[in-house]
Amino acid sequence: MSAKIGFVGAGRMASAMIGGLIERGVYCRSEIIACATSAESRRRTEEAFGVKTYASASEVAERAEIIVLAIKPKQFPALFEEEALKLCARHLVISIMAGIGNDVIKSYVPDARIIRVMPNHCCAVLEGASAYVRGPNATDNDMETVKRIFSALGLAVEVGESDLDAVTGVSGSSPAFIYMMIRAITDAGVLNGLDRGTASKLAAQSMIGAGRMVLESGRTPEELIDGVCSPGGTTIEGVKVLKDGDFENMVIDAANASIKKSRIMGNR
Repeated sequence: MSAKIGFVGAGRMASAMIGGLIERGVYCRSEIIACATSAESRRRTEEAFGVKTYASASEVAERAEIIVLAIKPKQFPALFEEEALKLCARHLVISIMAGIGNDVIKSYVPDARIIRVMPNHCCAVLEGASAYVRGPNATDNDMETVKRIFSALGLAVEVGESDLDAVTGVSGSSPAFIYMMIRAITDAGVLNGLDRGTASKLAAQSMIGAGRMVLESGRTPEELIDGVCSPGGTTIEGVKVLKDGDFENMVIDAANASIKKSRIMGNR
């Protein structure tokens, strides 16, 4: 085998991971390969990251021991039914496909070592949030390998497989919800005279800072909210508007919708 890790698929999530792994020095360019059916995707991946690409998953499987399944769930069966992909005991299969459980993956690759991961695309800037689940045949060393890969891209936590649908809503889909908040706060800044670039930077950095406060201060979100809201001050006025608009329940409903969709995908 000539490479250490191979990506089946070269879309956004695979690109985020490849870029992050190279930047963090987990793997060098010569140790990473990928495949894509589209010649344009292969060209774009090679130009962006300097890694070797192939047209078929079988070519990747021949050359790499770690195989990252980074394709859409509906494309998964075709790998084996149409392309005749063969993965065996020497392969560590890391699936980042939403809604495809370890038992389904095992039915296609019964001898491979399987670990399922739900990352998010913030891995591209090394601030990802990933949850991983031990699957059939996976060893302790395999779990350490996955932890090392995804810890290099941000936060990585081990969970049970029954938790992964919830992870989809909490960290997989939530960046889009947060971007909506950044956009809305930016618009408020523009409405009140700030230029869009400045407003966007301030809003985004405030989100980053708030996240770090939750992770590092040892205080709960409720305590942190109280710490920002001075009696009779500006912040409590805004918080009141959000509460009156049922903001928190709307966010819960959005995350629940993503979780429900993940469960539906898994039951296909």
